[in-house]
Amino acid sequence: MGAKTSFFCKTCGTQHSKWQGQCNSCKEWNTLVEEMIEKKKEKNWNLKSSHTKTNKSIQLQKINVDNESRILTSDEELNRVLGGGIVAGSLILLGGEPGVGKSTLLLQIAINLKLKTLYVSGEESQKQIKLRATRMGLSNENSYVLSETQIKNVFHEISNLNPELVIIDSIQTLQSDLIDSAAGSISQIKQTTAELIQFAKESNTPVILVGHITKDGQIAGPKILEHMVDTVLNFEGDRNHVYRILRAQKNRFGATDEIGIYEMISKGIYPVSNPSELLINQNETGLSGQAIGVTVEGVRPLLLEVQALVSSAVYGTPQRSSTGFNAKRLNMLLAVLEKRAGFTLGAKDVFINFTGGISVDDPALDLAVVASILSSYYEVSIKKNICFAAEIGLSGELKPVSKINLRIKEAAKLGFKSILISKFNKIDLNVVKVDIKYIEKIEDIISILFK
Repeated sequence: MGAKTSFFCKTCGTQHSKWQGQCNSCKEWNTLVEEMIEKKKEKNWNLKSSHTKTNKSIQLQKINVDNESRILTSDEELNRVLGGGIVAGSLILLGGEPGVGKSTLLLQIAINLKLKTLYVSGEESQKQIKLRATRMGLSNENSYVLSETQIKNVFHEISNLNPELVIIDSIQTLQSDLIDSAAGSISQIKQTTAELIQFAKESNTPVILVGHITKDGQIAGPKILEHMVDTVLNFEGDRNHVYRILRAQKNRFGATDEIGIYEMISKGIYPVSNPSELLINQNETGLSGQAIGVTVEGVRPLLLEVQALVSSAVYGTPQRSSTGFNAKRLNMLLAVLEKRAGFTLGAKDVFINFTGGISVDDPALDLAVVASILSSYYEVSIKKNICFAAEIGLSGELKPVSKINLRIKEAAKLGFKSILISKFNKIDLNVVKVDIKYIEKIEDIISILFK
């Protein structure tokens, strides 16, 4: 008798008895793949209470949420992104590019915690993990390491050890004997994740999963994986740069607008408490094409250095290139400069770069980008004690931006003397240590900075 197969949707994970062009559930086309399956009644994780326990309804106002326990790690950036620490019984999914530092970050968390932790790796041997910990100079007698890919053996070790935190690296390497398909397949990821969720909720033990990502930047496996977990974190960064950004894409226990910034060095990944100082060039020599913009990620203000280069297009068609900034928005700003301020940039190459390899999508950086372009165009440097925070409209007007008070306070904290903002921004500060220059139109920038 041949192996039993079924068809699963890569987007939503819905099972189909036969192949068809469109998924009946999510209506996506050409997403069905064939996998071997084997259904069994028993489960790898099964508490005795799960057979007899019956949930009952309760009035909403009588539900007590004061005793929600969280595990505070030694990593303040991770605590901030999670909304105050790791919630007991939660399932956290961490995704990121290969080599970005996911395993290093989680190994540091496991070793630095004062709790009993179990780090399960399906990709590295125990000796490899020990060598990495030694390189980082970390050691903890409460940290346990297991190299295993069978989820049944993982649960057997958990029942013997009773850890207070479990880390799985990675979910794509785990395999359940209840499903007769290869590790990393849609059915395997769904099954192993479902068993880990049952374990986390019934034992009140938090579990952190590492997720591989595809070439499109999406977490590999069915999209339902992100719906099943409580929190989805993305660890971003270019391996050629030292900075990494941790973002919350989904968080049932906190906000999703916080970020954590890390610095990658040979001894591990370390949180950056004041990233603005690192993202600004400390060179005192006045160089053209540089401007400081004030952005806000969640409730965290950051000062970024914007670099611009404007040169004659010697190869015919002018080039428009941007690193860390939206290329379409750059084209819009160049069109506004030409239409409203009279600059002939049609025959010029324009290059924009954010230092540190940081990518930010904040309209408030428009003014800093334009200032850096004009600085390179005129070959005149901007004073190092001036920063910018304003959005530019299609008519050349400067629009107000959100959280302007936070931006001004951060500029004052780092010693800036002046900040250029929109005339229509309302300031609600009793004491202002920065000279605020209100600007109405883009043409006014030229008279303030270059004349």
